[in-house]
Amino acid sequence: MADADVPWTPIAGGTDLCVSWHARDKDDWRLMDVCRLAPALRRITIDDDMLELGAMTTYWDVICHADVSSEFPLLVEAGRQVGAIQIQTRGTWAGNIGNGSPAADGVPVLMAYDAQVVLASAAGRRAVRLDEYYTGYRKSVRRDDELIVAIRLPRRERTHEWFHKVGARQAQAITKVGAAIVKDSAGWRVVANSVAPVVLRCRHLEAAFERGDRFDSAVALEQTLSKDISPIDDIRSNAEYRRKVLARLIHHRLFG
Repeated sequence: MADADVPWTPIAGGTDLCVSWHARDKDDWRLMDVCRLAPALRRITIDDDMLELGAMTTYWDVICHADVSSEFPLLVEAGRQVGAIQIQTRGTWAGNIGNGSPAADGVPVLMAYDAQVVLASAAGRRAVRLDEYYTGYRKSVRRDDELIVAIRLPRRERTHEWFHKVGARQAQAITKVGAAIVKDSAGWRVVANSVAPVVLRCRHLEAAFERGDRFDSAVALEQTLSKDISPIDDIRSNAEYRRKVLARLIHHRLFG
């Protein structure tokens, strides 16, 4: 990968790739299937401080892992809403990150849990905070010579954790608007998807919660939230709907 004239695009489960295959420009496009790396990268390890998901870990692996599902329940909630079981058993958490969709179902809960992305190349490894990983729509800090090899989540005492996805139906639907909230010893993390070019933390709203601000209405919360998000109109919804629904969801959860 480091020596390639044309960058390689690594794929794991390929679930997003297959859906959009007909619409992609395939000239000068080279795919690298990393499935044969599964024995080395499909490990789930837990120590005193950290949960580490190997890059080939599927949604189903997490759903079926008793320790992970007990300590990180939002991962299971999100994993169960990523398509049907066929997708859950093939799609990977790292692939959900790498695909870079602002509507990704797995990324909000990973980001709310304060995850790091471990990148590897011939030059070595580095860990990047997931909330600093994206630089724009489907763009990230990952270099062409790097692979995602793991995802790390710190183990902390949490006082609040919540995930909600709004779609056209309860299953097998792309997110219209979604949110994940975690409060732990490091503070509040409020993460939203489908309301900006990337999945992102709502920093102004987090700061308000850290100050102890209370919002008497969803309208008041929306005013602060609007500083963080930039929803658009598209085929699944419109900006006004996304902004209002997200504000009402968060307000109902925390102040309703």
